[in-house]
Formats: sequence, C-alpha cells, structure tokens
Amino acid sequence: MGNSTQISGLSFRQSVDHMVDRAIQVINLDLDIATAIKACSSVIQVSFPVKIKDKLELFTGWRAVHSIHRLPSKGGIRYATTVNQMEVEALAALMTYKCAIVDVPFGGSKGGLYIDPANYTRDELERITRRFARELATKGFLSPSTNVPAPDVGTGQREMAWIADTYKHLYPDDINHIACVTGKPIAHGGIRGRTEATGRGVQFALQEFFRHPAEVKKAQMDGTLEGKRVIVQGLGNVGYHAAKFLAEEDGCRIIGIIERDGAIFNADGISVMDAHFHIIENGGVKGFADADYIAAGHQLLEMECDILIPAALEGVITAENAPNIKAKLIAEAANGPVTFDADQILRERGIAILPDAYLNAGGVIVLYFEWIRNLSHIRFGRIERRFDETRGHHIIQALEALTGDKIPESILQKLARGADESDLVISGLDDSMRLALQEIINTRNSSANIHDYRTAAYVIALQKIARSYLDIGVY
Repeated sequence: MGNSTQISGLSFRQSVDHMVDRAIQVINLDLDIATAIKACSSVIQVSFPVKIKDKLELFTGWRAVHSIHRLPSKGGIRYATTVNQMEVEALAALMTYKCAIVDVPFGGSKGGLYIDPANYTRDELERITRRFARELATKGFLSPSTNVPAPDVGTGQREMAWIADTYKHLYPDDINHIACVTGKPIAHGGIRGRTEATGRGVQFALQEFFRHPAEVKKAQMDGTLEGKRVIVQGLGNVGYHAAKFLAEEDGCRIIGIIERDGAIFNADGISVMDAHFHIIENGGVKGFADADYIAAGHQLLEMECDILIPAALEGVITAENAPNIKAKLIAEAANGPVTFDADQILRERGIAILPDAYLNAGGVIVLYFEWIRNLSHIRFGRIERRFDETRGHHIIQALEALTGDKIPESILQKLARGADESDLVISGLDDSMRLALQEIINTRNSSANIHDYRTAAYVIALQKIARSYLDIGVY
C-alpha cells in the first residue's frame, strides 16, 4: 500500500520531476528557486476507523499540497487501491504546473483514499467519505480558501456533495462553505458543463492545434481534424466525451477503442455512443457487433493512426512499446500516460505529444469557474442574459427595418439568444485552451533549445511560478 508506483524504473513522482528538470535546464532557472518550486509543501496521512457490517475497518488516506504560491491549492481526491503517498505527491505537482500553464490561479494539491469503492454500499461509502472529510478539514486540508478538492478516479459529484455537507456542519459560520469542494451536483452548487469539461478541453486543444498548419505539418499531417483516424485508450468520462465530440462535431474517425478487457477496431469508424452503451451493459468491449475484437488490447496502442488519445491511468506508453508507436500525434488526456523513458524515445522519433499538464486541464478550468461561481453566490448569466436577448431583438429589428426583409429563422434564433451558464462555461474553456496552446507553440518556436510541447509547457509553468516567488519576496 505504501510503495510508490514504478514506471520504467522511475516512480511516477520521479518521472514528473525528470520532465520538469528538462525544462529547468533549458531556461537555466536558478537551482535554489527550482528546488523550492519542485518541493512538495506539505502532505498528510490519516488513518481512521469506520464501522462496516458490525466490524471496524481501518482506512488510510493522503492529501498532498505541492504549492501555495496561489491559494487555494486545488486537486482531486481519488478512491483506488493504487493510491499511495508518492502517487498523490506526483499528481499534486502536476496540478501546480497544469494550473500555471492554463492561467488558473490555484496551487497544486491532490488526495487519495486506499479503498476499492466497488466493495462498499452507498451508505458505507457515505460514512467513509464523511469521516475522511472530517479528518482533512480539522487538520487544515479542506477549506474554500486554502484547499479545495474535486472528483477524481473512483469519486464523483456524490462524494463531493457529502464532503461539502460535512464541511458545512463543521464550520456553519463560513459563508463560502459550498466552495470547499468543486465538482458538486448542479443542485448543490455545481456548474453546468463540468462532467464533459476535460473531454471538451481535449477537443478544443486539438481544434486549436489544427489551426496551426506549420505545427500540423511538423506532425506529418495536413488539413483539418475532419477524417483524422483516432484511437482512444479508455472510454471513461474523459475518453468518451473527447471521442464523442471529435467524431460528431469535427468529423474524426474513431477507428479503435481500448478497454480493460481488450480492444475493438474498425477502419471505417466506430460509433462512440454505441460502444459506450455496450461497455455499460456488458462491462467491456468484448462482443461489440460493429468492430473486430482484439483480446490483447494494448496492441492497439501500436496500430497506425493519426491521433492516439491515452485517456486512462498513467504509464501505458513505456520504453517497451514506444519504439512501435505509429501515431503521428499523441494527445495525453490521462495523467502521466507516457513515461519519462518513453517520452525521450518518442521525441527522438519525431512523434508530437500534447502533454497531460496542458491537454487535460479542461477539468480544472471549469472547476475554477465553479469555485468563482460559489464565491460570488450567483450563477453565470443571471444578470446579463435577458439584457443580451433584448439587445439581440433590437439588432434584428434594425436590420429588418434597413433591408426591408425578414431575418431567416436560423439566424434570428442565434442573434436573439442570450448566453446561459453552459454557453459561458464552454466559451471560457475554449478561450483558455486556445490561449494556452498558442503560448506553448510560441514558446517552443522561440528557442532552439526547446524541441517539444511538453518542455515548452513546463517552461511556461516554471517561469510563471518563479515570477510569483520573486514578486512576493520569497526569494
């Protein structure tokens, strides 16, 4: 339980640190400030008993705070039997860099509970979660102003609602209690668009990438997203929404889907929706009618495609399979899917990688919007929506008066519609992902020493964090 996850001889934390070190060398960042940036600020381990079926069970969890250069520190809580302190610290570090890359003013944090949620009933999970929340809150690791969790592997809006309610009863005088977690149900302070936010962010990132013909050419492709062959590893929340949006809205062809029980392949394309429902009903992809089943699913990682989207857990592309990867672009929708050793091999082979620290930041961007919404105590669009609608009607009336013609219904509906919360969230997410990738591309092309998007992204993060340290006089 306490051992660190090993990836090609390196722990997950070491793999992240090695990638950061590469960026540190590129910009010749002062060693002292680099050491300060990389250090995990604090980490807590808690163990607590909960009565389950007339028997006391002991549970162990962690919460790591990597950086407090911005507050609150932000990061999910995962429930899994792979959780350990080193993994939590690595993910907290990734959150620090991720927030800096996409200009979200949070420090990085992460939490985890060593548990298999499938072994417990809903009521049991509620008791466990509320006790875990109490442990974190009373020890200073849960607060709307200093440390704000969110859903992660094995958790969702249900667990976030339990945590928020627990905090509220512990600190009833905190007027911002609802902002102590994000990723809550909409009826309890959540925000529309959160569920699909990370997958939508992957789509927006790829859309922006294909707006840069020179970058597309470097990746040995041309044209737009339309018709591009895509393989997705992991059709969970992130992989499903990314694949669905890319297929339905951008014309991509999803030719392969890899799951725990194997993979399915169809060169003509797979219906993401049909595959999704098949997985829900059958627990895997085996038996899916409209594609070939491949029992050794990992083999599909090495199949020729334009875009490979690893959207499950870390360490799926290693030094062993990296030499055989035939994708032209790898879009890291998961955290740490490419190990440090594999990253070096892929860079040498000229395979482009949109790094996890940028690509899957859609989730934290939208959760930032939720946190702001909670602190402001008002939903986005409530004040201005009807004003915008009225202004749209005035524009329509003016156009019709000037031209003497009726505006077509399809255009009329767009002009006369005020933006609701979902529209504003999607707009803000699109803008954030666009601007961040533009900065990454510009940074990569501005230096002969930066040869890949990952290093460029970490250079951006390090420069922003270092500037923050210098501005407040820490160094």
